[in-house]
Amino acid sequence: MKPRIGFDWIFARGWVHGVMLRSASLLVPRQQRSEWIEEWRGELWHVRQACASPNGSSPRGAHAITAFCLGAFQDALCLRRAGCVPSDDETSPIASRSGTARQCLLRLSALLVAGYAIALLLPGVGAERGFWPREGSRNLVVIEREEAVQSSRPNITAAQFKAWQGRRQRYFDGIAFYGVEQMPVERETTERQSAAGERAEWVVGRPSANLFAVLGLHIRFDDAAMRRGEDLLQIVLGEAAWKQQFRADPHVAGQLVRLGQREARIAGVVADGSFGLPGQVDVWEIDPEPANGLSRSGFVVAHLTPLGVEEMSGQWVQISANAPDGAEEDFWGASIDKWNPAPPSIYLFGLFLALLALPAITAVSLGDASVNPRPASWSRRLLGWSFLSTKIALLLASIYFLSLDAAYGCTLVGSDGAVYLQLASCFAMGLFGFRWVLKDQRQRCPVCLRQVVHPAQVGQASRTFLDWNGTEMMCAGGHTLLHVPSLPTSWFGAQRWLYLDTSWGFLFVPGRNVP
Repeated sequence: MKPRIGFDWIFARGWVHGVMLRSASLLVPRQQRSEWIEEWRGELWHVRQACASPNGSSPRGAHAITAFCLGAFQDALCLRRAGCVPSDDETSPIASRSGTARQCLLRLSALLVAGYAIALLLPGVGAERGFWPREGSRNLVVIEREEAVQSSRPNITAAQFKAWQGRRQRYFDGIAFYGVEQMPVERETTERQSAAGERAEWVVGRPSANLFAVLGLHIRFDDAAMRRGEDLLQIVLGEAAWKQQFRADPHVAGQLVRLGQREARIAGVVADGSFGLPGQVDVWEIDPEPANGLSRSGFVVAHLTPLGVEEMSGQWVQISANAPDGAEEDFWGASIDKWNPAPPSIYLFGLFLALLALPAITAVSLGDASVNPRPASWSRRLLGWSFLSTKIALLLASIYFLSLDAAYGCTLVGSDGAVYLQLASCFAMGLFGFRWVLKDQRQRCPVCLRQVVHPAQVGQASRTFLDWNGTEMMCAGGHTLLHVPSLPTSWFGAQRWLYLDTSWGFLFVPGRNVP
């Protein structure tokens, strides 16, 4: 009875394996179903012969046969993912519609459009672009007393400034004054609260009439808002306060705030991101008669003449001037010119750093070596270089807008932080973007620019120095095979292309070998 039971068990397992292959064939397109079921049955016979044991069936052999039958399901799913559904005139299709050059360019174009659309929607990006180019006056100094150099507290009296203003200056062609004061601020719609639950305070600047002209700052006034509030105190927001407190709201002009005990209307925004003025002013008062309302003490800003520039020693210039009582005092002029690069300059510098670092993470060659070189026509070479150039152009444009989104999308980040954030994002996206471009180009068929597919491991790692060992990929159009060594050696150090002749054509779909 035991032999009979063993025979029945072997027969049952054979029947189960047949059912598995029949089930896998249901996933194959109907036109190819009979061909694939016969192929699997033939291979199953060879697997059974290889796993046969003199002592009868073994568990290891049974597992190997079952694993082969399960592999038939993987073959069927692979056929469906590759889109190998034949038409009436296509009998043996293996080519895939995916991985074409057109699809690659469409994806990059979609990335570019998404980055540009986000840049248009983010108020912080629009605010930064509104202040380009940042052109301010150069050769600016803040005059400070000798004992209060680099002090953040006002140290020049209004009387001293008026005395200087009424005299002819030798080293300055413009001199201005402003005082600072901390005042509680309350918005009309929602009261701003600090972490402790108290009203927040702003640093309010009270400038002389010519301060913005001396600084060369660009102010975005809203004339309609100023006309609506002729009887109200007019204020101008600093750029940092506008972005951080109002989220770079483009319609901020005309809004009402309570500044101390007075109601004020916002008349515009001043681009103060290019200067390191002491006091860190959040908002400026626009007084029709500023000379009458100057603070008792404040800061004096002066613009140097060419003669004054010659007297500069590094970032400082020593000044001797008379006090209101006639006594001579020593002062220092500290330069406040602050280099704040424009986003395009940061973008180019980040890409330059990415190009320098690129050879450290990938090979910079296009990997066009071949075992059997085939001369390409000039039109085919032009098409390949045009595809590469278009791909790089779309990538560079996408990186530019995406870096702006990352740096200026969050209005809580200051101007200095935004510079470093854009530089880091440009470097990272440029480095890995260029790496992807080169890798993608190396894995595209030189004939049709379709990406090679179906990677297969060939050879054994133990025979690397004796025989070919690596990954083999094929062009879905039937033009080439790509051989990539798993371990570069002296005789096979880089990838190679193998051009296929027309005898391989029966395996591929006709009419699908164009990019």
